[in-house]
Amino acid sequence: MNTLTAAPRALAIAAAIALPATGLHAQQQSVQPETVDVYGSALVEGPDVEGIISARRDNRIRITADDGTNTVVTIDQETRVKGKGGFLGLGNKDMAADALVNGLPVSVETLQTADGELVASAIDFRNEDLEFASMIQRGTAQGFAEQTAATDALRSRVGDIDQYNVKGTTNVFFDTGKAQLSGQAQADLCAAAAQADSTDNALLLVVGYTDSTGDYEFNQELSEKRAARVVNYLQQQCGWKPYRMLTPTGMAEADPLADNYTEQGKAQNRRVAVNILVSKSVDGL
Repeated sequence: MNTLTAAPRALAIAAAIALPATGLHAQQQSVQPETVDVYGSALVEGPDVEGIISARRDNRIRITADDGTNTVVTIDQETRVKGKGGFLGLGNKDMAADALVNGLPVSVETLQTADGELVASAIDFRNEDLEFASMIQRGTAQGFAEQTAATDALRSRVGDIDQYNVKGTTNVFFDTGKAQLSGQAQADLCAAAAQADSTDNALLLVVGYTDSTGDYEFNQELSEKRAARVVNYLQQQCGWKPYRMLTPTGMAEADPLADNYTEQGKAQNRRVAVNILVSKSVDGL
């Protein structure tokens, strides 16, 4: 294991790691050897961490891996933040904070204190991932706990579906953390619109979903983003009229088609369902 030999890094960690919720308190002592931090313990090489930024509080980020495990990492003024194709704010804390948004897939190199705290020495990501994550990041305040009340509220929005007969459902699927439509999805959407157009009095209900990767807030926003992308494509490219569309909604990871314990199951759950509905009051007229 390698020790950190730069005194400025050790000093910077004093401010970066002192989050009120952690209960940590810096001890008043001078830095003696350059391999000793302000807490009196050597910093050693920590584990590499990969996943999606699923929560953010001040200078701490939570990273959720594909298997659902969470790791909390501190960023400081020495953290190197790099997007593929160029550096963003090398040694600049403000630029790093701007770039590290919820939903961004990252690879993180860390340093570890004696009490197990992880400090990011380098954070890498793809610029195209940052662009997408920034689109769906709405700047809402969030904590480290999953929220469930919004899911119940969303369910109530489609709770009157029993007033309609379902004439058909088309599912289109997405890559992890993405809302882009594949060529196959585009073709399937226009086919669904054509099927609905040939059905008397048909309306479309679009519902977006995710798999279990990431936290609730990220998944809720992603499911809404997927539903909106499908609605836009149906209207702009497939010619479906807006007045024949029920209010789209996102349901995060609710109502999975398959279990989320396998990659195959997760792939089936990353979807948008396009439902062809006819009101029971006019069906058959």
